[in-house]
Amino acid sequence: MKTHKSLSPRQEALAETRLAEAMLTLRSVEECRAFLRDLCTPAELQAMADRWAVVNDLERGLPYREIHRHTGVSLTTIGRVARYLAAGSGGYALAARRLKGNSQGGLSHG
Repeated sequence: MKTHKSLSPRQEALAETRLAEAMLTLRSVEECRAFLRDLCTPAELQAMADRWAVVNDLERGLPYREIHRHTGVSLTTIGRVARYLAAGSGGYALAARRLKGNSQGGLSHG
């Protein structure tokens, strides 16, 4: 993560917490998409969407080249996501597991 010279590690952590809290206020997919579009540049949003696009395929054990072939995501990005899926903070796996659980009951879209 990029650090700011003017912010202490504690201030950086607080800023990240406030961002997460703001995201938790969003009540639908549309609200979340609007927030992300306002928050991120198109390139940042595409990079995040690309990373998320490969999580399910990695969990299914598909080879990197096959994932690349059908998503267009670079092998470098696929490898990075795989590393974080295996040894990151657990966020990818948690979100993927919860989405699978919600697929039975549906997600809020409005």
